[in-house]
This record gives sequence, C-alpha cells and structure tokens, in this order.
Amino acid sequence: MKTAFVFPGQGSQYVGMGKDFYDNFEVAKEVFDMANEELDFDIIELCFNGPMEELSLTEITQPAILTTSYAILKVLEQKGLKADVTAGLSLGEYNALLYARAIGFSDTVKLVQKRGKYMQETVPEGEGKMAALIGMSISDTEKLINDLKDEGIIEAANYNCPGQIVITGEKDTIEKAVKMAKKYGAKKAVLLPVSAPFHSSLLKPAGEKLEKDLEKVSVESPEVDVISNVTADYVEDNNIKDLLVKQVYKSVYWEQSIEKMLNDGVTNFIEIGPGKSLSAFIKKTAKMKKIKVNIKNISKMADLDNLV
Repeated sequence: MKTAFVFPGQGSQYVGMGKDFYDNFEVAKEVFDMANEELDFDIIELCFNGPMEELSLTEITQPAILTTSYAILKVLEQKGLKADVTAGLSLGEYNALLYARAIGFSDTVKLVQKRGKYMQETVPEGEGKMAALIGMSISDTEKLINDLKDEGIIEAANYNCPGQIVITGEKDTIEKAVKMAKKYGAKKAVLLPVSAPFHSSLLKPAGEKLEKDLEKVSVESPEVDVISNVTADYVEDNNIKDLLVKQVYKSVYWEQSIEKMLNDGVTNFIEIGPGKSLSAFIKKTAKMKKIKVNIKNISKMADLDNLV
C-alpha cells in the first residue's frame, strides 16, 4: 500500500492555524521562527492572531500556508511517517518539493512571498475573475470556454475533481460564463472571492518575474517522487524550475494528478496543512474510479491521534 503526502493551496488559511503544533513541538516552533527571520513581517502573529483580512492578502497567505504545512510535516517526520509520492495544489507544490528535499525552506518561504506579490500585482484588482463550475464535465467546460474565447480571456484554472472545475480570466467573460454555465450542464456556477485571475495567461508576467528569482535558488534532485500540477506527471531534475514558472499561469491538473497516483497504486493519502478541501477532491476522484482509499487530514493536534 503506497502513501502520498498532499499539501493544500491558497484559500485554506484560517486564524490560529499551526498554533497548537508551535506550542507543543520544538521542531514546529523552529519552522515558524525561521520563517519570521526570513520574512519582512511577523508571520507568527498573523497566523495565530490575524486579522483574517491581512492573513488573506496573497503575499501573506502564501508564505503563511507554506510555513504552517511545513511545520506540521516536520512533526509527522519526527514521528516516523513517510510517503512514497507527494504533490500539492498550486502553492502546495512547494511543500511537496520541500518534503522531497528538492528545495530548502529559507529560500522557499521568501520565494513564495514574492510569488504571491507578483500574482497579486500583475492584473489590476477588478479586471480579473475566477469562478467554480459545479457538476460540469471536462468536455462541456472546454466547449463553454471555446464558445466564449473570442469575447475575452477565459481558461480552465483548476481541474479539482470530477464535477468541480474552476475557470479564470477577464472579469466580463468569466461573469458571462457563469450566467451561461447551466446551459452547458453545470448544476451551479459561482464567482469566487479572489482578487486576481490565478492560473490564467494574464499572469504570465508574474511567472516571468518569478523565473528571475528562481535562478538564484538551488534545486536538488528530489528524494521522493513529486507530481507536477502542470503535467500531472513526475517532475524530473532538470524541469523543476520551468514547471514552477509555468504553474503560475497554466491550468492545475489536480484531478489528473490524483488519478496518476491511484493508477500507480497509491491508496493511502495524508493531507498536511490547513483545511480539508484536498481530502474531498481525492474522495470524489477515487469514487469515480471505484478505488477504495484511506484519507487522513492533519491540520490540528487532535488529528495526530487518528494517525499515529
């Protein structure tokens, strides 16, 4: 039975995340303390006490989730838990690379703060939108995108799981897609409360800025198999930086990444970090493939009792 560690992306943050691990495990405290030394703001104060408005700013959220997830991971490693393969949703891919020892934490926590800043700044607020399409197939989503592409930028941002796809692009085009979605088979279509059109070609300039920062970061050969969002396949030593750049403005193939793991014999999944959205996505994907899986979510101390 193979095990996968999976890590959440932006949107899973909440005030108080990671505090119980910080208070009870020296190895988790060390991670938060290191993040505080590397960043130009008090990440410990914001993660534990908020306010939520500030914690939800993209350039704060990304290092905050990365740090919380990494602190919890270090506790699990201390307890002897290991995985055969790892992946993360968007931002979470950096945690997967940390687990695989492909990148170092001090470089990465600064890098993802810049990533968040670039993603936020590239498109002026109000010009881009994202929306979730519920109960719609991939083929119907592609048809909707194709029918509207001449009216403005509209692309698939996230293939989360069967029946849940997120679209991204220019505000007017995404809003029109939401109004039309039921005609294409959607049960529901909702605009998401995000401040930028993440994972769209509009963010290509953000990817290009990130590329310059990645040039200064040392990347090693992964010690554990890592699956990329961009390809839904294993990363290779020589393409990690390129994939991280593309990941900013390309679709996230999460459903396909889970399918890859299931096809390769993974039946045990541990979601590490705030929130439980990945667990729900994995459950739906496994159910569609009629594969029985064991899924655990570790976001609070109490979750450890169920796992260890």
